[in-house]
Amino acid sequence: MPVYVYDGRTARGTKISGQERMAESKAALTALLRRERITPTKIKEKGKEFALPILGGQKITAKELAIFFRQFSVMIDSGLPLVQCLEILAGNQENTAFQKVLTDVRSHVESGTTLANAMREHPKTFDQLMVNMIEAGETGGILDTILQRLAGYVEKAVKLRAAVKSALIYPVAVLGIAGIVITMLLWKVVPIFANMFAAMGVELPLPTKIVVGMSSFIGRFGWVFIILGIFAFFGFKRVYASEGGRYTIDRIMLRIPVIGDLLRKIAVARFTRTLGTLITSGVPLLESMSITARTSGNAVVERAIMAVRKAIEEGRTITEPLKESGVFPNMVTQMIAVGEQTGAMDAMLQKIADFYEMEVDDAVKNMLTLLEPVIIAFLGATVGGIVVAMYMPMFELIAKMSG
Repeated sequence: MPVYVYDGRTARGTKISGQERMAESKAALTALLRRERITPTKIKEKGKEFALPILGGQKITAKELAIFFRQFSVMIDSGLPLVQCLEILAGNQENTAFQKVLTDVRSHVESGTTLANAMREHPKTFDQLMVNMIEAGETGGILDTILQRLAGYVEKAVKLRAAVKSALIYPVAVLGIAGIVITMLLWKVVPIFANMFAAMGVELPLPTKIVVGMSSFIGRFGWVFIILGIFAFFGFKRVYASEGGRYTIDRIMLRIPVIGDLLRKIAVARFTRTLGTLITSGVPLLESMSITARTSGNAVVERAIMAVRKAIEEGRTITEPLKESGVFPNMVTQMIAVGEQTGAMDAMLQKIADFYEMEVDDAVKNMLTLLEPVIIAFLGATVGGIVVAMYMPMFELIAKMSG
């Protein structure tokens, strides 16, 4: 019997890692752990921990997953057997990595494993949210409905991610190009003028001296900045990979004007959409909270959700600890309170998610509208300042010659 190494979370949300257990298969171990109220996040056979993943280098996109769930729901609703659905969907996949995953899922289902446990074997493709929803759908006999909800959830998540990317790509791209242009001016163009002025014996005004000094500094020590930039990048990644570092950075990000407000809205939209989808699908509240925390994308929000989960476990309502966390806006906690009192919290969460997704779209547009003139003014002042500084000695020289 093989020995497996697994990571997971207990019912109280405590992380466990590097545990060893014997089982007939990954699916059998998963079922055993779930009976012990442990949610596995990673399972590897001992001795194969560093084996290459089945996906190889090809990525399975969220859009492909959304299409898969949508097609799968239509097939199930039409009355096609589960194994046949998976066989057809695998055969129609252009992405070979996804095709391999679906073929493996089909073979597991064919051998008697539930669809949820078969998907659990591929955590890089089907996360805990998807697996738990599928399991709830199988248990309740509403798999087609759950698949439709999953498709809708993934599509909305893709839309939200696209909004965030559009907010970041424009300013980053413009500032990146501006940085390259300014560096090239100081590194290649300014030295030509500096040498010409030195040969002519022209007295340089203060702005020109500053620009020439910057050019000389970059020419001599530019490599130091490149090395420091590389170290800073990898240092940031290492700090962000740690639990304390990620929490500190995420907390700082939430306090930055404009950007922090946008990140908070994104976090609220993701939290309410995920929790609402899970509760609607019949996943127990405590388990839904754990999954929502892990998929929040922000360490501050994750810690707040886990604190709320603990409070619920102690018998309190969801609203009080949400207010105490200080992370969620008052409107959100009040609407959730109304949903909790009326017994329609799942519907209320979906409404909040719809509202905040629209808020994210508006915030992105407003941020881009605000940033555009600021970036243009910065570029104009910087590049224009360098050009004017280099022409100032020439203006003075021309004035003396004409005089």
